[in-house]
Amino acid sequence: MTTNLEIDQTLIQEALTLGGHRTEKAVVEAALQEYIQRRKQLKVLELFGTIDYDPDYDYKQQRRQA
Repeated sequence: MTTNLEIDQTLIQEALTLGGHRTEKAVVEAALQEYIQRRKQLKVLELFGTIDYDPDYDYKQQRRQA
């Protein structure tokens, strides 16, 4: 898909240098992948404290009974 974006060239150059990417397209794709991964991680972190946990649960005992 072709998209035209006006991106700060200083940011692009720094990302090219730091990421070792050869093209601006590679930089943008890597940035989008990292953005998506980070957002997914934040969604997982939001789940902490919402799931009940039984500290007395013994998975080893459950395996022996099966």
